[in-house]
Amino acid sequence: MGFSKTTKILLLGANIWYFGEGMMGPLFAVFAEKVGGDILDITWAWATYMVITGLMYILVGKLINGKDYQAKVMVFGYVLNALFTFGYLFVKSPVQLFIVQAGLGIAEAFGTPAWDALYAKNLSDDTDSYAWGLSTGQSQIVTGIAFGFGGLITHFISFEVLFITMGAVQLAAAAVTAQLLFINRNGK
Repeated sequence: MGFSKTTKILLLGANIWYFGEGMMGPLFAVFAEKVGGDILDITWAWATYMVITGLMYILVGKLINGKDYQAKVMVFGYVLNALFTFGYLFVKSPVQLFIVQAGLGIAEAFGTPAWDALYAKNLSDDTDSYAWGLSTGQSQIVTGIAFGFGGLITHFISFEVLFITMGAVQLAAAAVTAQLLFINRNGK
């Protein structure tokens, strides 16, 4: 029971991405308060992210359904996510935080439906349940570990170093998944 090269790249790229994204975790509330946000600002920033992500998932999913450029859309989403993560460096107010959260929602909506479609296409019937369990289980484990690293970086260094680290890790995820552009081009 083995996985294709595409499936392995998707899993590796996703795990790297989850590590970068997961470093913020519960620190989001602390950061929001640091830039002048209160409970309602934190709530609205997170709600903005969730609603925009949900709406864009539907739109992007419809637009890329059955298309041959899903890998390009996914890599674009990963790069866009890294750019908006670097955007945290410039957040000085709750309004700016809403803008970054909206951008992160859009970025995730480019990456995730494309990732899901590519992953599903590359699974065999004898590994489908295991493969989905593996992808979800690994994301939870990696995110949990990332929470710890994010807390250590923020506690001992700064939010700025956290955001730079997160963005760099997310760019690494984009680079890993960009390999799919060459695999697909060569028909391998």
